[in-house]
Amino acid sequence: MAEPLDFTGIDPVIHSPTRLAVMAMLANGDEVEFTVLRDRLALTDGNIGSHLRKLEEAGYVRCKKAFVDRRPRTTYAILPQGRRAFARHVAELEKIVTQFRNEE
Repeated sequence: MAEPLDFTGIDPVIHSPTRLAVMAMLANGDEVEFTVLRDRLALTDGNIGSHLRKLEEAGYVRCKKAFVDRRPRTTYAILPQGRRAFARHVAELEKIVTQFRNEE
């Protein structure tokens, strides 16, 4: 009989599909504009905003607000703590997938 799965390494902050997608988009290290995140993920301002706030509260991303040509511009970037958490989360997901592949 196969061993039970261990979900303790799954990060509940990142595990939401939307937050996982945001972290993946930010993982390459570039700042990404709020509107790009919103449009790419096909979410409303309020919906993406609440997910980004949760990632900010966890210390995984930072928000930077500025004005460019008198227009507000909000960008997000992954922080070192967020990068480590994302890498751990992905490794845990890979471990679960590998466990099931090995059982076939």
